[in-house]
Amino acid sequence: MEQPIKILIVEDNVIIADDMQSMLEEIGYEIVDNVIVYEQAVEVLKTQQVDLVLIDIILASDKTGIDLGKHIRENYDIPFIFVTSNSDRATVENAKTVKPNGYLVKPFEQQDLYTSIEIALSNFIYGKQNVAKGISTEDTNEDVPMSNSILKDSIFVKKQHLYYRIQFGDIQFIKADNVYLEVNTIDKKFLVRSPLKDYLEKLPQNKFYRAHKSYIVNVDHIDAINSKDIMINNTLIPISKDFKEFIISAMNS
Repeated sequence: MEQPIKILIVEDNVIIADDMQSMLEEIGYEIVDNVIVYEQAVEVLKTQQVDLVLIDIILASDKTGIDLGKHIRENYDIPFIFVTSNSDRATVENAKTVKPNGYLVKPFEQQDLYTSIEIALSNFIYGKQNVAKGISTEDTNEDVPMSNSILKDSIFVKKQHLYYRIQFGDIQFIKADNVYLEVNTIDKKFLVRSPLKDYLEKLPQNKFYRAHKSYIVNVDHIDAINSKDIMINNTLIPISKDFKEFIISAMNS
């Protein structure tokens, strides 16, 4: 099933940290932990699944938020945002050395926090997609897409104002509908703006196949087959001649 984005808060002012957590949970994000020092953050990153980190630059430890940003850059492939009351040029220039995905100045409102997270995540996703295609983010002026991104054994899909993480194994089939794709899981549907061919490239090649010009299917979810169709979760899906031959060959091997 889909999972909300998991966020780690690193903030040494407990009142501000609790306020941030309340804002984020109200929007729909999941807070993995709320810690005050570098060492605690490092431990959470080592033991928990984290999708994005909010980091105060000045922490109640010898090591700063910038040190933590450097640690994340060197060890993890996740975005982080600096949250600070210091917006002077020296602090900003120092923060830029670890390439944060966002910079939010206190005090801020819930909408500011939400916007910063969405932009940071979108830019991060866009960068990963371009790297996968061998494109530098400096080589293009395209708008940042707000659709989806691969991360390990799952894919992010945007629905309303949140990104949801969907495990590859939970995707049953994908149907093309004009400029959109309908991503079907066991109990939900998500709309994604993407060509079917491009989306297929983002999925595990040993599980997902083009069954028809308008369908991608997860072969693990096929319940039945005849000469013209397969059935997945009581849905009949047309299949091409090539896919039929592939399935029959796989069944006989």
